[in-house]
Amino acid sequence: MKRLIFLLLVLDTIPVSAQWLDRPWPNIPRTAEGAPDLEAPTPRTADGKPDFTGLWNGPPPVADLDPAILRPWVVELANERQRNFYKDRPFFRCLPNGPETENSGGWKRFVQTSDMLIILDDDLTHRVVHMDGRELEADPFPSWTGYSVGHWDGDTLVVESNGYNEETWVGRYGVSHTENLVVTERYTRTDFGHLQVGVMFSDPEAFTDDWGYGSVMTLAADTEMLELVCERTSDDWTGTVSGTEANRVDVPIETLQTYEGQYRGFYMGKFRTYEITVIDGELTAAVVGDYDAIGLGAAGLEKGVPRVLIPLSQTLFDGLGLGYRFIVNEAGDVESVHITHVSGDFVYTRLP
Repeated sequence: MKRLIFLLLVLDTIPVSAQWLDRPWPNIPRTAEGAPDLEAPTPRTADGKPDFTGLWNGPPPVADLDPAILRPWVVELANERQRNFYKDRPFFRCLPNGPETENSGGWKRFVQTSDMLIILDDDLTHRVVHMDGRELEADPFPSWTGYSVGHWDGDTLVVESNGYNEETWVGRYGVSHTENLVVTERYTRTDFGHLQVGVMFSDPEAFTDDWGYGSVMTLAADTEMLELVCERTSDDWTGTVSGTEANRVDVPIETLQTYEGQYRGFYMGKFRTYEITVIDGELTAAVVGDYDAIGLGAAGLEKGVPRVLIPLSQTLFDGLGLGYRFIVNEAGDVESVHITHVSGDFVYTRLP
């Protein structure tokens, strides 16, 4: 029960962001049916540049990071953070996300002027991208959101940022960096309703090669962004992987095998499919389909790599701080798995 107590505490840590359900915008292109025409031409400023002003939303991007490019100290630190269930993640401590990959998703309001782009996040943080011709600071004061400058490459805005403090992460699964990190972003508004975003990380002291990801954000027309406020930090969390191992119980391999299969359900309003498999005598779980917007793995670095589930009873398992409870009917058939996550309790039904 200690693990379940930990998970219940986690549920209070981060609220779900929200938005007004119906707030029609005036003076925007619309289809014949009256819906926002997201495929209309890209709006432009008086000087002919694409105008990014608007409310944007997108899923957390998936960064295809090859663990082989990580310096040994980065791998060691990521594994240590995993053993502590990532409780030191800035987001879980009610601190700014900084350059973390997930910060490229979610709700954002862009306000563009002739010499700057202001990016407002729903968690009440903001960034200023200076577009007045200045260059990156050679020795910036380290901060949570960094120092950013931008220039145009045709219709693409190229943003370079540095000056991030070493408490920020570049990945939600514990991947760190040094104060020499440089982040290069490319923003392209392909039409009225879609914004392509490309991000590249460079830090020779942490990575042997540059790496990054791409994502697409959608204009959230006819609605409005509400604030997301973190009211409880991960200071209330208890437990580690080693502590969970101490509570491990023996489950026969035959029982573990009855849980194997694929399970599908909703996560944050979108479908997600898990595959439960026995590997080397251990029950494992991996996201294999639909909205697989998180990465799993030994250091949390690879999408789709199985995570080991530690048995706490014959039906309850722990997977890096998430609870997996298998529901068995009176006939002995496994019907579903309930996964307790920081965002709530999610039910995944077993597929035929």
